[in-house]
Parts: sequence; structure tokens; C-alpha cells
Amino acid sequence: MTDDIVVRGASEHNLKDIDVSIPREEFTVVTGLSGSGKSSLAFETVYAEGQRRYIESLSAYARNFLGQMDKPQVETVEGLSPAISIDQKNAANNPRSTVGTVTELHDYLRLLYARVGTPHCPECGREVGEQSAQQMVRRLLELPEGTRAKLCAPVIRDQKGAFEDRFDEFVGEGYTRVEVDGEEFDLSIDRPDLDENYDHTVDIVVDRVKLTDDARSRITDSVETALDEADGVLKIIFPDPPEDADIGSETRSTGDLAGDGDDRLVVEFSEELACTHCGIDLPEIETRSFSFNSPHGACPDCEGIGETKEVDEDLVVRDPDKPIKDVFEPWSYNRSYYRTRLDSVAAHFDVSVETPFSELDSDVQRQFLYGTEREVVFERRTKNGTRRKQKRFEGVVPNLDRRYLETDSESTREHIEDYMATTTCPSCEGTRLKPESRAVLVAGTSITEANRLSIGDALDHFEDLNADLDERERTIAEEIIKEIRARLGFMDEVGLEYLTLDREASTLSGGESQRIRLATQVGSGLVGVLYVLDEPSIGLHQRDNDKLLDTLEGLRDLGNTLVVVEHDEETMWRADTVIDMGPGPGKRGGEVVANGSVEDVIDADGSITGAYLSGERTISVPETRRDPDGYLTVRGARQHNLADVDVSFPLGCFTAITGVSGSGKSTLLHEILYKGLVRRMNDTDVFPGEHDTIEGIDEIETVRLIDQSPIGRTPRSNPATYTNVFDHVRELFAETKLSKQRGYERGRFSFNVKGGRCESCGGQGTVKIDMNFLSDVYVPCEECDGARYNDETLEVTYKGATISDVLDMEVDEAHEFFEGHSGIRRRLELLRDVGLGYMRLGQPSTTLSGGEAQRIKLAEELGKRDTGETLYLLDEPTTGLHSEDERKLIDVLHRLTDDGNTVIVVEHELDLVKNADHIVDLGPEGGEGGGEIVAEGTPEAIAEVDASHTGRYLRDHLPAVEIEGPRAGGRRAAGDD
Repeated sequence: MTDDIVVRGASEHNLKDIDVSIPREEFTVVTGLSGSGKSSLAFETVYAEGQRRYIESLSAYARNFLGQMDKPQVETVEGLSPAISIDQKNAANNPRSTVGTVTELHDYLRLLYARVGTPHCPECGREVGEQSAQQMVRRLLELPEGTRAKLCAPVIRDQKGAFEDRFDEFVGEGYTRVEVDGEEFDLSIDRPDLDENYDHTVDIVVDRVKLTDDARSRITDSVETALDEADGVLKIIFPDPPEDADIGSETRSTGDLAGDGDDRLVVEFSEELACTHCGIDLPEIETRSFSFNSPHGACPDCEGIGETKEVDEDLVVRDPDKPIKDVFEPWSYNRSYYRTRLDSVAAHFDVSVETPFSELDSDVQRQFLYGTEREVVFERRTKNGTRRKQKRFEGVVPNLDRRYLETDSESTREHIEDYMATTTCPSCEGTRLKPESRAVLVAGTSITEANRLSIGDALDHFEDLNADLDERERTIAEEIIKEIRARLGFMDEVGLEYLTLDREASTLSGGESQRIRLATQVGSGLVGVLYVLDEPSIGLHQRDNDKLLDTLEGLRDLGNTLVVVEHDEETMWRADTVIDMGPGPGKRGGEVVANGSVEDVIDADGSITGAYLSGERTISVPETRRDPDGYLTVRGARQHNLADVDVSFPLGCFTAITGVSGSGKSTLLHEILYKGLVRRMNDTDVFPGEHDTIEGIDEIETVRLIDQSPIGRTPRSNPATYTNVFDHVRELFAETKLSKQRGYERGRFSFNVKGGRCESCGGQGTVKIDMNFLSDVYVPCEECDGARYNDETLEVTYKGATISDVLDMEVDEAHEFFEGHSGIRRRLELLRDVGLGYMRLGQPSTTLSGGEAQRIKLAEELGKRDTGETLYLLDEPTTGLHSEDERKLIDVLHRLTDDGNTVIVVEHELDLVKNADHIVDLGPEGGEGGGEIVAEGTPEAIAEVDASHTGRYLRDHLPAVEIEGPRAGGRRAAGDD
């Protein structure tokens, strides 16, 4: 086998027939400007060819299901190993998927709890268990010899009746002694006189014995007899129990029932899995008992989702300043039924229906919403006069809840759903599991408690677990715990120690999802594999990046080959080889500018990456920082791990929220600030995270969140349609001479409606192939060859180009092509400003990275009318950006702020952070160790705070800051020996 993976004649996308060698069993970084061909080389050529060869190695039968994969545009690829791609796609969008399920940790937890878990009663918490008669006898004989005991059969438990016939039956069967409600009777002498209207408990006294080894046979016979009479339940009463008697957690003191004031000890055993105290039968404990995806384990109320929909009073009363008659949004005062009720309840409290709801006492408000404490006189006018009826008012919220459950009308349900909010399931408290499953403990901990631990805390928990297990449990659990520790350890190694096991997978960032899959691969221990990764450093603080790089080097040291598409300079310094693509983006890229060590890249002519690595090119620090025009202040933020913090954001400034991974940045930006503002400003049913209030809202006109969510879910959506460029392009084509002759209007040039589009693919240009258990694959339409339109439409041209040709143009090319059309040029200019000049106008949204989607949204926002009082919120906008493209993005953010707007960014990239006017640094750690304000102020002020991880790394990017002692962090901190 060759020492290199040799690629010859690669022409995929914008690659220009390149030849390149990638060293085997080394760590190689592929870098370059956005759109320079990095992914085309790493994923679309090397990885795709590896996958194609793998599928070709399968049987013809298997290939019928998988389909035939197209060969990449490459002459040969030599030296390929089995290839695994680890990209940034979300681990799962299913609300049932959690960190524990996608990492298979939950499967091992289910096995552990099913095999060594101890069931407890979900009602009283007593330990329960199924035992044979021999086990019961063995436990009894472990007590001090000579202990007196009454062996009883509990035949009647908490039932009403006098039971005279049953007492006759007992005597006929030879049982003369019974205990009734704790008092003993001899039925041959005296019968208890019971009140049949009260509950009673009756136990047959099968035998009274002294516990000795000599009496083993007698005790066994009596135990078996009692179990037969009481359907598998045995009750033992100790009149004078020995001190420190340890018979199990089924014991309970019943001295008051004895009648003589002496303490007695009552123990109940069961042959079945049941709580004899509460009379609850428990199901058999299996692995599926702990799966919230199975009806055997899922909470019946929320069906394993952990959330339910309930009527929310904040949605029912959106404007408390309205009068009583109009304040309840779901109820129309014009309907006689509701008018009668509101009039009657208002009269009951001696108020007018014109009274503003906010002026009522809180107790009266509550009774309007949830029902009156006393009966209300309801008047109803009929033909025969006024009829009065006295009853309690149901309340608006209970009324909606009841009608939602009872109605068969879909429209009524939809109407009520407008006033319902998704809340944590009250039955399972968000744990997703049945009470019986939650009551199974291992070393005193339930599986739901284990799932709520962060990965770091869970690792400590399972490291110490053996000490809390007995010898038998340790033997059973040894291999299971070993696997759990290993998986937790791998996830800790890649910097995910702050994630909890019950965190929904759909809430993970692309970088977190990728690192979870990376941890799984580390755990597999494979050797000789080609791993292709897509920017694994995304979302990582510089402190955590070192952990990731250590993991990647560990994979390499096992004998694997790593090809990593990456912009992070620290990753380049630690790589064995760097392949720099370029020299420009799009059609100006697709060439290998440099291939070798970091020093080779620095020395290469025309390498922009090398210029930034050497310091020849830098992103400068602003000469001055902006002064605030006021403040937007969040009070009492306490969602997730935020520790009841107050945070002020300067208005008219550029603010960066920083901190280590898991410190609470996204929670503050998304859950508190954005949702809180949208709720207050737009009166929507968005529910923010827990906080007290947000002050200074009057100072901003609107809020816009620009995140990395897709701009569309299908190939129909693309940059041209999202930014409205395509509307203007269709207008141009409709104005051409041929279009007017044929009567074509702008709709003819839409690929979303019938008429001008290709009907074979529905105007998508691609056909979706259902891959069954694999991800769907899109292949070019055979009818139009990907052009989207029919032949008649493609006969119409503008300046020699068809509508399909325009969609295939890059933004830079289209900018020149439409030089005479100001409306189109202005929108294309905005796409260029955010570094997307290389992107094709018709590139399907399904192929865009999160960072590209975010920058398209940013360009679209820049094209809107700007009032100068907009709050822009961005989440890691530098994702996928080369330093040169990052410089363009920073210029755009400064432009937005200079126009009087406020920009708040969650970011780790220090070149952007140092450009902020103000920094809010969260931490000091992730998870439970985070959620506090470590430092606030200018970048220079943050750099002087020793407790700030961000500040220590920021120092090397702010040369004017002088700090005594060693300087922490820096681009080459990990490589300076």
C-alpha cells in the first residue's frame, strides 16, 4: 500500500483538474477561503470515492437497495482506506432523541438498571421485590435466635364490611386466631363486632413461633400456607422485636395498632413484585421498562416526550389593562353564553364588566381564571322570564382545558391550541418515564437522576459506583459500567463534559453534534480508517480546543488518517500537513496553493492563509470604542444554568457574549433576550426562559435573530429566492421580446408553478431517491439535466443567458452580468459584502452550511429598510469563515452598528471579539460550573481579568494590553515549547 492517498485529475465543482497527495496515518488540514474548493476535495472527491467503492464491494442484491452512486469527477484516487465522514449535521431532529440515546449511553443505563436495579414503590418509596418462600425463611432465620413471631396471611386489607361469613370460613378451614385492625381475636371464643361502614384489615394468624434452626421445617410450612391463603403475600408480626432488627425496608412500626402501647414490628413479603403496604402491583423490570420510546417505559401522559400542552393564563389574558368583558382572548363577549357568565361573576364580586382586569384584586383575578370558591347566581333570560341558577363558576382556564379534551370539532381544538403552551409534563416532571421506572434505584440513584447529570458529573458518579454495590451486583454490572465509563470518558475528552445526558439532540449545535460522533469513533478503536471532518472546532472556546486537538492526534496515533476541513489557526499549527486551496473563491479557486507544513504554507506565493499565519495580514483592532446610547438590561436570568444574573447590553454598540462551551451564552441570547423581547414587543405566544424582566425595550424598534438554521428544507429554496433577487430576474426575462411575443409573464420563469418548469422533477432540477434506512439522495433530473425548466422556457434569453444559466452563476459573476440593473446589483452587492461572492445563485439550500445560511440571512437583513434602532442578534457568525472572509463580516457588523443599530453576537473567534465595543464573559466553567458573569467591559478590560478564560487568550490579540507574568493563550500557545 502507498504511503499517500494520491488524487489525480480532480475536477469536482470548481476544482481545476488538480493532483494532490495526502499523507496516510497523518493529521492533514485542508484550508482556504470560503468557496475555494476545500469541501469539494475532502468530501465530494476523497470521501465520496471511498463510499462509492464500498458500495460497489457489496452484493448486487444489496446495491439494488442502495442505488448506484455517481463517480466523482476525478481520474484516480489511490491508497484509499475505508472512509468515515463526521460532518456538522444535527445528531437528530426527533424530540425523543437525547445525548444519551444518540451516544448509546442510555442503552447501557437501561441494561444496568434492569439487571442490578432495586425496585421501590413509587408511592411510599419502600423497597419491593419478589421472593420465594425459601428466601423469606432464610431472612427470618438471620434474626437473633428465639425471636418471637406471628406468621400471618393478610386476607382482607382496608375493606368495608362486617365479614361474619368470612370468619365462619376461617373457622371451617381450621384457623381460629385472627388479627383485626391490629387486635388479636380467638374466633372459637369471641367474634369481633365490626362496623360495616368502615374499612378493616383482617390477618389470619397461621402460626406463632420462635425463630430457631430447629423450627426451620415448621416455619417453612407455615410460610407456604400463609402465602397460599393470601395470594402470595406474607405478613410477620414481631411482638417484641430485637434491637437493630434489619429485615429490609419493607418494615414498618405499628405499635399504636397493638392496643397495648408496646412497639411492634410488622414486615410484609410478597412472591410477586408488589408493594404490600400500598397494594400496588409493579410490572416485571426489563430493559424496555426504562425506554421512553416504548409504552412499557414511557410516561403515559406525555408519551415519553417530557412535555405537554396546557392552557396558559398569559395567553388567555394578553392585555390585563382591557376591561373584564374583553380581556379573555378565547371568549367573545358578543356570544350570549360567555356574556351571561362574565356578567354574573362580575356582579358576584360587585364590579362592572367595564372594569380593567388589572385593577381587580389578585384573588378575584384568580377566581375569574380558575373558578369561584362560592356559588354564583347565573341569570338567563327566556321567553317565560328570567331564570336563575346557582352554581360555582368553572373558570376560563378549566373551561378551555375541558373543552379541548371533550370536543370532536377540529376547529374548536385549533382555536383552543392558540392559547396553549408547551410545558414540562407535570406527571413525570420532564423525565419522560413511568413512576415505576423512576422508582428503580442503583446505589440509591434513579435512572432519571443519572440522566440529569452532566457528562463530567456522570463520569465521577460511575467511577465511584462500584464501592456502593454488593459483590453480586458488582459481578453483574462490571462490564456494563466499564462501557459507560469509556463512553463518558471519550465525550469528556472532546470537550463535552458540560452536556447533560437528557439534553435533546435537536438543541445541539452542529459542532457539538460532530464532536459527539467523533467521541463515538474514538471509542470504536478502529485502525487504518480515513476520517474526514468538517470544522470540528466550531463552537469551541480556545481553552476547549486543546482537548479536541488532543483527541484528533490520538486518533492519528492509533494508525488512522485524518483529513480535516478547518480555518482555525491553532489546528493548522498542530497538523502534520496543511493543504491550502485557492487562490480565490469560486471560479478563482479550485487550485492547490500550498501542500506541506505550516512553514511551507507561510512561504507559498499567493497564499492568503499563509499571510495570516505569518502575521503579514491581520484583522486590526478598532482605534476607538463606541459610547453607549443607553442600556438594554436583563434582570434575574435563571434559565438552565444561568445563576439569576443581571446583564446590561449597551445600545448603539457592538457587543460580544463570550465564555467557555456550556457557560450559558446561547441560553442568554436565544431563550432570554430574543424570546423575551419578541414576547413583549410582538405579543406572540413565544415563551422565554425564566427571568424577571427586560428593561430598556422602548429604546429599540425591532429585534432580528440571525442564526444558523436552514433558509429552506428543500432544494427549491436557494440564495436567489431567499434574498428576492430572483423576483427581479424573472421580471427581466418576462420583459424580453420573445416573452412578450409568446405572452409569457413572470410566473412562466418560476420553477415552483406549472407552465415553464420541467414537470419530471417539478422544477427542482433533482429527483429524490428514497434510500430507505439511509439519508435520501438527490440526483439530477434526466429530463432537463438539472436545468429545472422545459425547452420552451429555455428558448428565452437575456443577454444570451437562459434563466437556468442565471441560476448557475456565482454571485460575483451575476454582479457583473446585471451591471445595468440597480435593484439586482444592490442585493448581490450585499451577498458579496458578507463573503458569499463565490456562491451560485441557485445553490440548493440543503447544501448550504450553517454559516453560509446565516450570512445569507444577514445579507437579506441588510437589504431591508433600516431605521437605525434595530437590535441584531447573531449566533457564531464566523462559522465556516476564513480570516479574510471574517474581516469582511466584521466590516458589515461595524457598518450596521455605525448606522445606529445594536449588534449582539455570541462568538468564540477572538479576531471578532477584539472588535467589539463591549464584552459579556460568562462562566467561569460550563454546565453547573457556569452561568455567572465573570467579566464585563471593553476587550482591554476583559484581558486584565485573570479569572476570565476569554481574557487570558484575548491578551495576545491586544498588543497594547500589558499584563505582568506569563501571557496565556495565543494562536501558537499550544505549539510553543
